Amino acid sequence: ILELAFVFRSPDGSITGRDIGGGDIFVNLYDDDLTAEIIEPPADINFAEKNEKYIITVISKGAYEIELFVDQVSVKKTTNDTLYYGFKPVSPGKVKIKSVARDNNNNTVSDSLYYIVRGETVSQSLPDGLSHGINYIDDSTVTLVLYAPLKEFVYVIGDFSDWEPDPVYEMKLDDDRSTFWLTIEGLEKNKEYGFQYLIDEYLLIPDPYAEKVLDPWNDKYIPTSVYPDLKEYPIGKTTGIVSVFETGENDFVWSAQNYDRPEKENLVIYELLVRDFVSTHSYKTLIDTLDYFVKLGVNAIELMPVNEFEGNESWGYNPMMYFAPDKYYGTSQDLKAFIDAAHTKGIAVIMDIVLNHAYDLNPMVRMYFDDAGNRPSPDNPWFNIASPNTVYSWGYDFNHESQATKDFVDRVNKFWLTEYKFDGFRFDFTKGFTNTPGDGGRYDASRINILKRMADKIWEADPDAYIILEHFADNNEERELSNYGMMIWGNLNYNYNEATMGYNEGGKSNFSGISYKTRGWTNPNLVGYMESHDEERLMYKNMQYGNASDDYNIQDLYTAVNRIKLASAFFYTVPGPKMLWQFGELGYDYSIEYNGRVGNKPIRWDYYDDINRLNLYKTISALIYLKRNYDVFSTTDYSIDFTGPVKKINLNHGAMSATVVGNFDVVERSINPEFQFEGTWYDYFTAASVYVSDTQAPLVLMPGEFKIFTSKKLPAPEEGILTYISTPNNGIPGDFILHQNYPNPFNPVTNIIYSVAEISAVDIKIYDILGRQVVTLVNEIKLPGEYSVEFDGSKLSSGIYYYKLNAGSFTAVKKMMLIK
Repeated sequence: ILELAFVFRSPDGSITGRDIGGGDIFVNLYDDDLTAEIIEPPADINFAEKNEKYIITVISKGAYEIELFVDQVSVKKTTNDTLYYGFKPVSPGKVKIKSVARDNNNNTVSDSLYYIVRGETVSQSLPDGLSHGINYIDDSTVTLVLYAPLKEFVYVIGDFSDWEPDPVYEMKLDDDRSTFWLTIEGLEKNKEYGFQYLIDEYLLIPDPYAEKVLDPWNDKYIPTSVYPDLKEYPIGKTTGIVSVFETGENDFVWSAQNYDRPEKENLVIYELLVRDFVSTHSYKTLIDTLDYFVKLGVNAIELMPVNEFEGNESWGYNPMMYFAPDKYYGTSQDLKAFIDAAHTKGIAVIMDIVLNHAYDLNPMVRMYFDDAGNRPSPDNPWFNIASPNTVYSWGYDFNHESQATKDFVDRVNKFWLTEYKFDGFRFDFTKGFTNTPGDGGRYDASRINILKRMADKIWEADPDAYIILEHFADNNEERELSNYGMMIWGNLNYNYNEATMGYNEGGKSNFSGISYKTRGWTNPNLVGYMESHDEERLMYKNMQYGNASDDYNIQDLYTAVNRIKLASAFFYTVPGPKMLWQFGELGYDYSIEYNGRVGNKPIRWDYYDDINRLNLYKTISALIYLKRNYDVFSTTDYSIDFTGPVKKINLNHGAMSATVVGNFDVVERSINPEFQFEGTWYDYFTAASVYVSDTQAPLVLMPGEFKIFTSKKLPAPEEGILTYISTPNNGIPGDFILHQNYPNPFNPVTNIIYSVAEISAVDIKIYDILGRQVVTLVNEIKLPGEYSVEFDGSKLSSGIYYYKLNAGSFTAVKKMMLIK
């Protein structure tokens, strides 16, 4: 075959594509240049065994002679267009094979490849004091240690070997016949070196213990503002994830020297996803928000998984590397700086971590994998062939009964506690830490033993570290783990949301499970929550499905906001640690399914500028203040009645008692507060005194109304924060606003949000970087309100685009980036 001919026609045959000048379209497959190519073996680097024969095939065009060299020694010539040679190595080493073709004018061309001729792997004891992973010996020396039982040989390739296997970088095998190691000397201090392990000729993996990796698919989308001077990926030299080491790296200087962790029973935890909390998705910006948390009153921040996960845009529950912070949020120094800054303000930082499973790119998954079955192979030291859980399963399941997994888990946990000074962990899906078949819901003694063993090792490293389990198993099991000192997630989202929506059919709004005592627990180790990353947002359901009666309608925005205040009064005042999900304190009302469940969500810091949402923030802050500063809200002497539409709490401790009452119905109700004694009580939010002469006298509450009474007069919160404040537009946006699109950059869909202050003719148009209009998104009359429109850029090229809002005399333009 010398050339290809192409024919292009329109569907009806009326148009035919032609070459320049109107001719037929031909493409030559070969030119007349002299060629010489080694086609067998096809790879540039090949492994060979001593005394085995390997066929080398060279083809040429335009040559009168082909000559083959082995380490610069001519071994064969031919005047044919193909040369065959049987290469039989006799000694180990790196052998260069080179072909040279000559034409009649004595022009030459060449091609070459290498054989790595293997000898016996050197057996030598691993030096004392070394651990799996990267061991820094001095500023110019590292020793790499890889646990790889049953593997035959391992080479280290990297910047120091020009990414080629070399006998100099073959790893030695320890006496245990499972651990490979290699010392590399002559390194340059403070220089980053990329490297990988080449296992048994074909498998390339990063070091499982690497604290930084390079990703050929995703790093290019990390802006320099988030991660400056990121080392470039060695494109064209290797494939897959690359691990990085650097000798002589400066230690982080910690400033929070006298930091004391909050007591775990008094924790108020703020769970957040960096990506959806600050638009820069960076720790540096997160540091700038710490005063927001201080003012709110939370004393702990829980970061959703920040160790390297697959991709950039993720919740983080698809872990890849366990010792490397994900670069999409910033550098390792930035993460340490955030934790240090939080500690200086008295805020603990908790790491959400996934040790139930890992995903495809995890090196320990890839080292022992059954490609045909698409699952870990039976000889994998860390992973089960399949999850024993018959209902819930993600990724590839860790075998927590394996010693290799125990050792790895303990290293991971100790590393983040000591190197980054995290205050503890929230462990994802600990119900899966077992090999017992089933749905994981029943009492499982083996799982308890696994978790207790893990906890003991954590507390060896850090005696006061928080251990929080997302468990959701048998209550007897959770109680036993609680008694051991671990905290357990307590999901009351459904019941609280039924209450905030104004429904109580069949007692569905009974959220008494928020109390550890109703579960029969001895210790207040229940981390209760109304919302988490996994649950629908209370405000969204309030506004979509809220109940109504006459002019009281929960689907009204600000009535919905006040219902969150009501629920919060019956949340933070219940003894025990609590958790809130990001922006819940501002009444975040986008569904969890907006842009797909794990998709990017709009970041609405502008909610803080809305007086009624701000009053929700202030109300929650006032409730947190009570919880953290008065022992009565940590007492063990309390009772609750959450069964009906009107609910109450009675708490007693030392010199002060408290009573909380509230009406979750949509009509007026009365309730017997059952004050603990006759005498003077104080309304916390108004500071008004109330004399109680009859402790059983009913109290009338309007729909959505609540009261917190204390037997001791306390500093009152800001006046009026419980009241809906009418604005001139009665909740209608006060201004025309064009918000930044989200997500940005995007591929291929993004959302544009805008506010219309008065009835107007609205148009939104998209322009390319040259100012050419590419699409009209909106062109119609709009009533006052907030709107969102989806823009699909799948038919456009990557690049910068501008979107422009015209509404009456108002005009605004913003920039966005499409990356495909």
